[in-house]
Parts: sequence; structure tokens; C-alpha cells
Amino acid sequence: MPPVGQAPSGARPKVLVLAAVAALVLGLDVLSKALVVANLTEGEPVHVLGDIFEFTLLRNPGAAWNLGTGYTAVFTVLAGGVIVFVMRVARRLRSTGYAVAFGLLLGGASGNLGDRIFRAPGLFQGHVVDWIELPDWPVFNLADSAIVCAGALVVLLALRGIRMDGTRAAGEAA
Repeated sequence: MPPVGQAPSGARPKVLVLAAVAALVLGLDVLSKALVVANLTEGEPVHVLGDIFEFTLLRNPGAAWNLGTGYTAVFTVLAGGVIVFVMRVARRLRSTGYAVAFGLLLGGASGNLGDRIFRAPGLFQGHVVDWIELPDWPVFNLADSAIVCAGALVVLLALRGIRMDGTRAAGEAA
């Protein structure tokens, strides 16, 4: 184990981990949305576990809880900004945990950005396909789940004192 604050010897960028996670998330998100759009009717929930877990096709022009429904273009730009940010920091990542987190973020942002660019009602005005419904929670999709998991993982890593370069903050125990 290297001393606190020093990267492990031979530490390499974790770009491949990030790319693999992002590709997996994006692939699953695109596939699931294609299946949902092809097989569900909007407004007609499919009860998977009674009222606890349902598949409900919803086309969302805004963010969670239908916030910002008139700001689809803003969310498109924000998603693009997130993607650019992740691509810029990717080469500096030496932590597998952060590579997974940023891969989840990249895959999720890319999935929802694809909807906003290519889906109806028009180019760069598209509505995101949401389909997973839980009680008292907004309908969401796999991309949304990946983004939330990325945020939770970043918080966990930061609380453990792990930095993006693979080092630990001084005073943090392994």
C-alpha cells in the first residue's frame, strides 16, 4: 500500500473501465427504451409487483417530477456539458471507483441526451422516455438510475477520502 496521498505505483488511467461502464449503461438504456416504446402504451401501466413496481411509458420533456418542462433545450445543453466534463477528466482518473462512477454518469447522460436530440417532438426538443414506476416517486429510466448511482458513489468515495487520482486524503484510514 502506498503512503497516504501517493498514487499506487504503476497506477494507470482507468479510461477503459469508464468506457466499458458507459457503453453498458447506454446500451441497456437504449435497448430498454426501444422495448418499452414498442410494447407499452402511454398511460397504461403494466403491474409487475402490484402497485409497488410498474412499467409505465411516459415521455418527459423536463426533469424529475416534471420540473422544467419548458426547458428541454437547457437540459440538452446541460447533458452535453456533463459529457464534455467527463471526457475531459477521464484521462486523469486513477481510481477504479471514480471510473465506474463517471462511466455511470456518462452512460446515463448520453442515454437521456440521445432522447432529447432524436425523439419527438423534434430535433433537440425530444422528450425522454421514462418507464420505471415506484410508489410516490417520479417515473424514471435506466439512464436516470445510473446518474443517481453515480452521484451516490462519488459521495461514498469522497467520504472515504478517496480522490480521483487514486490517492487518499491525509487523515483518512483505508
